[in-house]
Amino acid sequence: MNERNILVVAHAGRVDTVEAARRVIDALREAGARPVLAADDHEALVAVDGFFAATDVLGASVDPAELELAIVLGGDGTILRAAELVRDAGAPVLGINMGHVGFLAEIDRDDMDKAVRRVIDRDYEVEERLALSVRVKDAAGDVVYETWALNEATVEKASRERMIEVVLEIDGRPLSSFGCDGMVISTPTGSTAYNFSAGGPVIWPSVEAIAVVPLSAHALFAKPLVVSPDAAVAIEMLERTDGSGILWCDGRRSHDLPPGARVVVRRSSRPVRLARLHPTAFTDRLVRKFQLPVEGWRGQALGTPS
Repeated sequence: MNERNILVVAHAGRVDTVEAARRVIDALREAGARPVLAADDHEALVAVDGFFAATDVLGASVDPAELELAIVLGGDGTILRAAELVRDAGAPVLGINMGHVGFLAEIDRDDMDKAVRRVIDRDYEVEERLALSVRVKDAAGDVVYETWALNEATVEKASRERMIEVVLEIDGRPLSSFGCDGMVISTPTGSTAYNFSAGGPVIWPSVEAIAVVPLSAHALFAKPLVVSPDAAVAIEMLERTDGSGILWCDGRRSHDLPPGARVVVRRSSRPVRLARLHPTAFTDRLVRKFQLPVEGWRGQALGTPS
């Protein structure tokens, strides 16, 4: 039987996360699986605890294509990093929340041991989330940069004192041009992140759509939009703009945008795969994460007929 390779993603800067990583790696080894660390994590963890020295390294002793799953100890930022690590392999990601406010983690740290047992037993389901394909073209129309995003792609002004001038295009047709601080193009997964902070709509994960939200736009028609998941959204940096811009994807990958640059965002052919241990109503996640008041509700309990 082929060896089961499980990637463990953890931040070495937190004592509780390092201890959790030790427990997860011990449990995987006892079950006959092979725990794997990304090269950066391996170096950082070994620097604080020699226990991790014997752990296999992704890309060195284990090919990413051989990964079965990634267990992530942390918040949404760490989960986004793990999604980047397994992007080419297509392995699902299981997030264990270590105290951060986030929506991508499946469970909290108190249920960590149970979660690892279920991973070992292959007792989980895989949910696919819409991701974005992002291309940057120069003024001549040549593609100069390609990447992807799970949460959002943002076009932002590079200089604090200067706004950028853009024209927004949907499915090959211009919609409006205006000066702004930037634009956020978000997936349903990212709708509770930057999109939400910018005044965009919360989109349930079961709804396939793309949100487009201007940032501090100087225009009458510059409201948040929700477009088809198959729409092509383009943002052009107008030549008349005073300053340059910058593209950020999930806050992790960036590319400079001079006047004349064009950013094209559409659905990626490759979704991000999240491991799920139990069904949780997205409404309940919103209430719990944002601590929303629901006192006085007299509706039916979950699973009972209305």
